[in-house]
Amino acid sequence: MHERSSVEELANLLRQDLNRYSPGGKLPSSRALVDRFRVSPVTVSRALARLAAEGLVVTRPGAGAFRAEPRTPAPAAGDTSWQEVALSADASTDLVPRSVDASGVLASLTAPPPGVIEFNGGYLHPSLQPERALAAALSRAGRRPGAWGRPPMEGLWELREWFARAIGGPGGSVTAAGILVTAGGQSALTTALRALAPPGAPVLVESPTYPGMLAIARSAGLRPVPVPVDAGGVRPALLADAFKASGARVLVCQPLFQNPTGAVLAADRRAEVLRIARQAGAFVVEDDFVRRLVHEDAGPLPPPLAADDPDGVVVHVCSLTKAASPSFRVSALAARGPVLERLRAIQVVDSFFVPRPLQEAALELVGSPAWTRHLRAVSAELRTRRDTMTTALRRHLPELALPHVPSGGYHLWLRLPDGMSEAALTTAALRAGVAVTPGRPYFSAEPSAGHIRLSFAAVAGPGELTEGVRRLRAACDEVR
Repeated sequence: MHERSSVEELANLLRQDLNRYSPGGKLPSSRALVDRFRVSPVTVSRALARLAAEGLVVTRPGAGAFRAEPRTPAPAAGDTSWQEVALSADASTDLVPRSVDASGVLASLTAPPPGVIEFNGGYLHPSLQPERALAAALSRAGRRPGAWGRPPMEGLWELREWFARAIGGPGGSVTAAGILVTAGGQSALTTALRALAPPGAPVLVESPTYPGMLAIARSAGLRPVPVPVDAGGVRPALLADAFKASGARVLVCQPLFQNPTGAVLAADRRAEVLRIARQAGAFVVEDDFVRRLVHEDAGPLPPPLAADDPDGVVVHVCSLTKAASPSFRVSALAARGPVLERLRAIQVVDSFFVPRPLQEAALELVGSPAWTRHLRAVSAELRTRRDTMTTALRRHLPELALPHVPSGGYHLWLRLPDGMSEAALTTAALRAGVAVTPGRPYFSAEPSAGHIRLSFAAVAGPGELTEGVRRLRAACDEVR
């Protein structure tokens, strides 16, 4: 049983027991609770902390835990209806919309109800995360001299050097001076788009593409313009047409294991994409989000576009989050030329800097043998999970088209049969006990067909993958 489940179960049991004590009454000692419920002292401590946060118990160091005094009645709710007027006043003239649609992002961030298999997750299951290595790195980092002081605004130099080597290779053209340490890939993309395009401007995006990036663009008042993607990535001829027709000065793309299709930008398109962008006087924002989640059978990976970009066309985004933990929000922006100062200025205004203890922990993590072992283990496990899911889909759901099986990343992109409703299937799947991600939010314009995205990284193991596909079969039968 996971520690989180144990804490929740013990907290529920203690809530039920509270009525046995009068207000101010002392609960059994932590040692007594450990013996009674056969859990660890850490579980007892966290369960009591949860009840204290809910106002049900009061903990006193050295004395123990006590039932809290009855709560005073909550004050009557105020009238917030005036806010509807304030938030919408003169909205028709705003270049930047005041409301932000986060539904596409929440589809992969919101945990499904208990008992529902998580095919919509965007992060590694806790069993795949390097929790011990992270804990050890954070512990060592906290003891480093100066670890709790203010870091350089651009990030720790040693961490910037590590990112530069990871992006450009040893002795490559990417240097630490061209790196900004940022708080996760989403933050880095936000900084990049705000720096490169003014409100109201068009920005070229792959179609389909990551909904979180579309949400960033729209919240900044930008107009996403789709450029279709095929098995070889973004299509150069259509990219050139889109730059010419829209006047855009920014392209956002994922050349490696694109989200959601899993496509890799073809070797003969890499230089062509950069040439087209350079000719248009445009930047390419390269979102290299899952390079560290390559599958065991992938073979050598192409280098980032930023590694072959002497003219500063590419603004590169990469992160440690996907390969480590959703809470390990350490990433980097890499750029050359005057744009670097604009990126730096926007980041400083928005968030000052990434907390130094987190940067120190990142250095400890990536410099440890445990990091290499973790990446190797995840690479093997993701290949096994991908193969398990694709085998189950072909056996039980052959009507769902799977045009491409990726060799990296954590998801599959499936096309629905003509006439099958995405919304109906997503709802039926949830009733059947499996959460899937609908395809519509991945398109900035009308999609050509219905799709769903299935993640194989957020579940407990291969058994859940097979069971999830079985449940999805039942959902498809329901909506046919």
